[in-house]
Amino acid sequence: MTKETEEAVMEELEKAQEQVASTEECQCEEQEQELNEEEQEKAETQELKEQVAQLQEQLLRNAAELENFKRRINEERMKETKYRAQSLIANIIPAIDNFERALATTVEDEATTTFLTGFKMIHTQLVEALTKEGVEVIETDGVLFDPTVHQAVMQEAVNDVESGIVLEELQKGYKLKDRVIRPAMVKVSE
Repeated sequence: MTKETEEAVMEELEKAQEQVASTEECQCEEQEQELNEEEQEKAETQELKEQVAQLQEQLLRNAAELENFKRRINEERMKETKYRAQSLIANIIPAIDNFERALATTVEDEATTTFLTGFKMIHTQLVEALTKEGVEVIETDGVLFDPTVHQAVMQEAVNDVESGIVLEELQKGYKLKDRVIRPAMVKVSE
């Protein structure tokens, strides 16, 4: 082999090595680019998964908030329906008191007795109408004083009666279902 041939072979070998190195660099760059694309896709996928999780959590919170709102509105409607007649009843109670005072009077003549009978019928109708609406008279006779339904206006020391017992009702008290409309005014033992 001559020197020229050797040089030509060396040149060809160098060219081949350069081509191999260049091909390897391209392949490495392609592989790196593919890896970068995969990493980007993974990052995007992870980000999308996190967004979906956040949206699902927000959806659950909103659904729970809506259910709570519906429940609150329903409870308010139930209370409104249950106590719809409260103000009317509070206004009618003094009229019933007046009827009872009129019925407690004693009369001698026939004409007044007839009027009293009419008053008694009206009183009975009013009391029945209130009872149908859920109005109850608060118990007072001999019961233990309860500040939630009784209003003590007098105290009296009485032998053989323990302390805190209602002795006398001075004015009737009324409840609408479970709500006190007017507490009963009472005299309590000391």
